[in-house]
Amino acid sequence: MSRKKDKHQDERPRRMGKAEYMEQLDPLKLALNDVARWLQHTGKRLLVLVEGRDTAGKGGVIAAIANTLNPRQCRVVALPKPTDRERTQWYFQRYVPHLPAAGEVVLFDRSWYNRAGVERVMGYCTEKEAHAFLKQAPVFEKMLVDDGVLLFKYWLTVDQAIQEERFAERRADPLKRWKLSPVDQQARARYADYTSARQSMLDATHHKGAPWTLVDFNDQRRGRLALIHHLTQALPEHAVPETLVDLPPLGQEPLKERFKGLKPI
Repeated sequence: MSRKKDKHQDERPRRMGKAEYMEQLDPLKLALNDVARWLQHTGKRLLVLVEGRDTAGKGGVIAAIANTLNPRQCRVVALPKPTDRERTQWYFQRYVPHLPAAGEVVLFDRSWYNRAGVERVMGYCTEKEAHAFLKQAPVFEKMLVDDGVLLFKYWLTVDQAIQEERFAERRADPLKRWKLSPVDQQARARYADYTSARQSMLDATHHKGAPWTLVDFNDQRRGRLALIHHLTQALPEHAVPETLVDLPPLGQEPLKERFKGLKPI
């Protein structure tokens, strides 16, 4: 018996294969390294916020960027839920220590926009707190931009049919089950609520100094390529001559590592 196709499957573009993806990713890796050299040369600070629904692909695109760069220069920030002490602080306070210094790249895997999304939808904050956040976020971001921080905000879009496929894949794969949580279960039933909260967030916080960029992540590989391409192209001209380290001949035969008492496994 043939299985009936989902009508939405016929409307989707062909999913990008791994070989094609890697081929297109390679030049973007070089562009990212050009950006990193430019940041070190100029002392500029780059801050990238990656937001989106559960299963959108935030971790994957962040890894695609971070794995290309020097970990001493590029940091990934994925904060856990706030502690009891942090809940009594100014909302933005716990994010400030993680902001980039000169020459650094910081990638936020979710950010202060938790308040406008999961916290608001799941009732972890009050409506008063959510409204206050939507007023304060543009002011906070303007302060960062006015101080010279290069701020990029990305929202990864994913349709519910694709999200359901990814939830099912996580449940079936023992190496991905850690990604599933009770919050994910509730998110499935609140897709429309998240849509409403997201639109309110975009309406209130999409501004000239720090606009949002929406990236289609129904195909995660295509989405990663699109986001990285946008990021590298949106920055100012960043060509900096590369200084290669000279490697003269050793002057003797290469030595072997030797140990006393211990042996490598």
